[in-house]
Amino acid sequence: MEKRLWGAVFVFMLLFPNAAQAVSNAPINWGFAKSKDHEPAQIGKEREQLLEKYNSFYLGNPKKKDIYLTFDNGYENGYTPKVLDVLKKHHVPATFFVTGHYLEDQPDLVQRMAKEGHIVGNHSWFHPDLTAVGDARLKAELDNVSKRVKKLTGQDAHYLRPPRGVFSERVLSLANDYGYQTVFWSLAYVDWKTDAQRGWRYAYDNMMNQIHPGAIMLLHTVSKDNADALEQAVIDLKKQGYRFRSLDDLMMEKLDLPL
Repeated sequence: MEKRLWGAVFVFMLLFPNAAQAVSNAPINWGFAKSKDHEPAQIGKEREQLLEKYNSFYLGNPKKKDIYLTFDNGYENGYTPKVLDVLKKHHVPATFFVTGHYLEDQPDLVQRMAKEGHIVGNHSWFHPDLTAVGDARLKAELDNVSKRVKKLTGQDAHYLRPPRGVFSERVLSLANDYGYQTVFWSLAYVDWKTDAQRGWRYAYDNMMNQIHPGAIMLLHTVSKDNADALEQAVIDLKKQGYRFRSLDDLMMEKLDLPL
């Protein structure tokens, strides 16, 4: 009986050589202890190690007053042009994580993002829970965005922002294997509810109260509050000595390459 069992295991391993390397697909909802008094946001040692294992990150250097502005763009609500105007005026680089719908619906805005020096990132084609799709579907979700971004802008959309902030070790592992780098965030607030905007001061206060060295900021351009608050926040953050950098700058620093 034992010989038959081990024989079956051996055959299984020959047929499915990657099975021993299987990792957990238990869904994880991204979250963190918010920053206070310019101290970095915290996610705990276990998640730190998980992200590091798969070349993923949520934070820059917590000892440098560099910050990284990112936006998630699932659809257009009329405020992205204003956001882009502010970024251009104040020479602020950003990363816009876009979906397939956004690429098909707003190609001119995507091209403007790239033309004005911003990074166009990958937010998946249909914005699914990536833990709930198969390996082939996951790859297609990312590759379809990457191909469309390449066609529109010439960029490679290799930075990935998981839809809804839901991920698993399997998702991180596959994304890494497929050549994508998963980017989370260390500053965020409820800004995506278009029917519950609270005024520009709400957005401004959240940005200023949570800011910290190395912050990767997540905002949504569907928010009128964000569009109205962004310029003052940029001005005041610069006055505090913060410097806006791009994710490419961060990657070069991580790889210890000259900027």
